[in-house]
Amino acid sequence: MSLFSAVNRRRGTAAAATTVTVLALAGGLTACGSSSGSKSADAASPAGSASATAAVDPHKADVTITAADGCSVNQKAFAAGAITFSISNKDAAAVSEVELLSGQRIVGEKENLPPGFSGTFAVSVDAGSYTLYCPGAANENTTLTVTGKAATSGDGSVDALLAQGTKEYAAYVTNQVGYLVQSSEALQKALQGTDLAAAQQAYMKARPYYEKIEPVAESFTVGKDNLDADIDARTGDVPAAQWEGFHRIEQGLFQTKSLKGLSSYADGLVANVKKLQTLTTGLSYKPFELANGAQELLDEVASSKITGEEERYSHIDLLDFQANDEGAEQAFASLQPALSKIDPALTTSISSAFTALDKLVDTYRTGANASGFQLYTALTNADKQKLAAAVKAVQEPLSQVASKVASS
Repeated sequence: MSLFSAVNRRRGTAAAATTVTVLALAGGLTACGSSSGSKSADAASPAGSASATAAVDPHKADVTITAADGCSVNQKAFAAGAITFSISNKDAAAVSEVELLSGQRIVGEKENLPPGFSGTFAVSVDAGSYTLYCPGAANENTTLTVTGKAATSGDGSVDALLAQGTKEYAAYVTNQVGYLVQSSEALQKALQGTDLAAAQQAYMKARPYYEKIEPVAESFTVGKDNLDADIDARTGDVPAAQWEGFHRIEQGLFQTKSLKGLSSYADGLVANVKKLQTLTTGLSYKPFELANGAQELLDEVASSKITGEEERYSHIDLLDFQANDEGAEQAFASLQPALSKIDPALTTSISSAFTALDKLVDTYRTGANASGFQLYTALTNADKQKLAAAVKAVQEPLSQVASKVASS
């Protein structure tokens, strides 16, 4: 079964490693039926669970995040094969996730790690160079080296590489939908309470997971049923009596500044994201769908994030911007091994443009706001023009990818 969708991130300058397979662990996403082969994230637990043997074990890594020193790992050289990352956030309020990157592709990650919490993820990697990326940390990027006998690459034909890329992307979508369910349920719980600030933060934590995979929900439109509208419609997009989802909740939290009456909207949101999870489970994708999805996500950035139309009440548009960017880049990264054989010059051009866009977006990160980014209202016209130009620099070469992979 094939259906369109698109989506995640990158960063750093580590050289691309060989094929990577991530081990699925029993944990948070497994519990909600969304664990996959692209990453694993267990439920967060109080800090202090890091393995004492990591320093001498080439298959274990202890990652410590602090406000003063950023993101540090107890060793930087590992043996090819399975590696488990144990992560502890001591006191870094600006950091809530850790990713392992192979070039521009996320190999594994742990999300939702506020100060005082810890978690793990596991991967199985070939020999090569990787980047441990902690967005928002004082030290964001650490290069890790994996040595030893690399796994056999198997069939390296364009068709085989495209097929592998679509499988990796499907696993990525499954994970992001799982995170979306978890964070939407946390928002639902917060809206049943009385703490406005906590509810506002829960809203911010849930938003990126939907923005990374929005083209997936947009695919499920049958007759009058529009899952994207039910989850993400803005005021004026639908009749007032039908307005629900994230932005109806946003209005209450950030404009009205009240939790009154929002609980029922949270119930509907959770029901709809769970419906999305059911619909996306087991889906397969075609290469051109990934390319088109990446393009759609950047179109979203240009049409609603740079203009400030998306988050009209919270003004956390840059958080959504980064999520769209991340989603587009992950879709591209899934195609990158095959595209490098089809058109290496085009691949290099797109990769360089994404790297430039990533670096620019990172300049707007801040620990002063719970979203992790400056508010849209703080942007100058010059800022918006720079962001628009960086997005356009990716859009133009990226628009050629769908036809390249469709005809291969």
